[in-house]
Amino acid sequence: MSEINPRYADGIDEQVALEHVTAEEYETILTELGRAPNRVELGIFSVMWSEHCSYKSSRVHLAKFPTTGERVVYGPGENAGVVDIDDGEVAVFKMESHNHPSFIEPYQGSATGVGGILRDVFTMGARPVALMNALRFGSPDHPKTRQLVSGVAAGIGGYGNCVGVPTVGGETNFHPGYNGNILVNAMAVGLAKREGIFTAAAREVGYPVLYVGAKTGRDGIHGATMASAEFGEGSEEKRPTVQVGDPFTEKKLIEACLELMTENAISSIQDMGAAGLTSSSVEMASSGGLGIELDLDHVPQRETGMTAYEMMLSESQERMLIILKPGAEPVAERIFRKWDLDVATIGRTTDTSRLVLKHKGEIVCDLPLDPIGEKAPKYRRPYTEAAKPAAVDPKSIADPADLGAALLTVMSSPDMASKRWIWSQYDRHVMADTVASSEDPADAAIVRIHGRDKALAITTDCTPRYCFADPREGGRQAVAEAWRNLTAVGADPIAITDCLNFGNPERPEIMAQFVGCVEGMAEACEALSFPVVSGNVSLYNETDGKAIPPTPAVGAVGLIPDVAVRAGYGGMAEDMVLLVVGETAGALGASIYLREIEGREEGAPPPVDLAAEKRNGDFVRAEIRAGRAKIVHDLSEAGIAGAVADMAMASGAGAKLAYSGELPLAAWLFGEDQARYLIAADETTAATIRENAIKAGVPVEVAGIAGGDAITVNGGHALDVTRLKRANEAWLPDFMAGGEVMAAE
Repeated sequence: MSEINPRYADGIDEQVALEHVTAEEYETILTELGRAPNRVELGIFSVMWSEHCSYKSSRVHLAKFPTTGERVVYGPGENAGVVDIDDGEVAVFKMESHNHPSFIEPYQGSATGVGGILRDVFTMGARPVALMNALRFGSPDHPKTRQLVSGVAAGIGGYGNCVGVPTVGGETNFHPGYNGNILVNAMAVGLAKREGIFTAAAREVGYPVLYVGAKTGRDGIHGATMASAEFGEGSEEKRPTVQVGDPFTEKKLIEACLELMTENAISSIQDMGAAGLTSSSVEMASSGGLGIELDLDHVPQRETGMTAYEMMLSESQERMLIILKPGAEPVAERIFRKWDLDVATIGRTTDTSRLVLKHKGEIVCDLPLDPIGEKAPKYRRPYTEAAKPAAVDPKSIADPADLGAALLTVMSSPDMASKRWIWSQYDRHVMADTVASSEDPADAAIVRIHGRDKALAITTDCTPRYCFADPREGGRQAVAEAWRNLTAVGADPIAITDCLNFGNPERPEIMAQFVGCVEGMAEACEALSFPVVSGNVSLYNETDGKAIPPTPAVGAVGLIPDVAVRAGYGGMAEDMVLLVVGETAGALGASIYLREIEGREEGAPPPVDLAAEKRNGDFVRAEIRAGRAKIVHDLSEAGIAGAVADMAMASGAGAKLAYSGELPLAAWLFGEDQARYLIAADETTAATIRENAIKAGVPVEVAGIAGGDAITVNGGHALDVTRLKRANEAWLPDFMAGGEVMAAE
């Protein structure tokens, strides 16, 4: 081991040593090193062993995910997942959380979340073409909710719009469980040539290490460890750990990196994300089985007097680390100078399997890489599963006096109301390839592959109330709904990314939620041939011991071979027949109807029959491809009634629903049974679809016909479509304007 200057080698006091690692972990560090670490070294251990970077509580369970498939090029382990989309092209995508920073500083927290996920994608050599998000806020009557919604929406729009990548969709929910810890999950999708993919692993000794992008400041120091701890008293004081983003610098960085990638100059490349220069250098060297030596005097700095500790742990944004091929430094310098970005050679790869840092002529860190990375703690935390709730008997739920009024209440509730106020702040059409986005009536966003007839379909999905009631079933449903939403626009589902948001894993009941959701997701991915290719785990999402609802958000990508042959849920016209594909059993447990009309959050979520999902989805997709099913909507929240309401509002046409079965009418209308779709087609086409369904063994029923200017049920309970749309559109603008809102149950 290289000699370390005595003033850095002195033992550090116990309080500092245990600030970000446990007593047991600190003892492990002493054993691995055979000495006490200095402050720089301890800082490196603390961020690399944080939950956010090491996944120490989740790795043993993440191994349960299926991660391979015929279209998978790169699965988990790289900056983003890569899937084949034919013609020598690939889609690159990933989803990540920026929860804690967005709660502390909503604008910068959400903005830098967008910037970070973009870097994960273009680091692989892909040009970003789409952004998505999944947002969860607290109760509308909570004093911070309005400010958080405003800041987060502005941050996402401000960064994405300026960098020139369309934000094409997402989802937004409100629930008291997020009062003290909101969720901001960002997803990015990019396109590349299959032979043009770059990875992070450094594989050659003696190659120069290049720092590019923005200068390093003191923002974001210990951001990774902050993201690995629950909130409590004094959380507002953590603002200095929130990074500050600059989308214009990000845009220049994208163009400069993509330009350098055409020069055959790069050996490997890595974003400086969580844990900044520490994680990027350690991961590049360790993944390639090499060592790395850096001279921190050469790191571009925007503040004076920065210490080695601050430089290594800063999470300043818009920075990359590149391992160059020897002799390529002049090419890289020319390109980055042209784009007015900082560029500096700050080190080299070695054959020592060690991280060596120099500062002001002294060695300030000399660590073996294995203990930092491969030997990071891996915990099998105990978990205790909660008793599963009983199913809600649909016959125990009385029909309301006026089903039309109930539908109006449901569709103007915070979760079901239009989110136009949010997505109208996003540029959805920059790059000119957006075919369907938040403003369009479709179950997934659609982005054309530039210059081609094919397109990507993209969605984000999760129903946290299902996951809270039954984690395994909720995990299965999150994946199934994503698969269904891609299918409903006519896409072949390819793969998913995930963002697993949970509370404190040291509490057995929270760990049980995590394990149950992961195992349910894995089962669904396996059954639907829908592998996991990338993702993120965000734990310790709780405040003062109160955890968020379990929220395993799923981002999914599918391929539409011919964008002219697709489906949406607009265009319903007079006398069209409404067909429900799939079996309706009236599942009302953990439903929107039960919460908004009955004032209860209870019961088992709808069961997920994965074989039925596959059978029914494959049938619907075939009918779309055949040109028969052009108006299609996935049935999920609020069931048949919710889907009909969406189609009516999108089309400006009413619907005459009719039902005479054994289920209570409310259960038939609002039940959230899975594996179902609503199709609107002219009478002749509908008859053909029904015949084909019967031949395929797929359940199908006629739910009514389109027509008029109201939604009616069995000839009564009329709800005017114009009134419905006005209420649906009004809730969020009224709330953000400071109008009175009803307290969420």
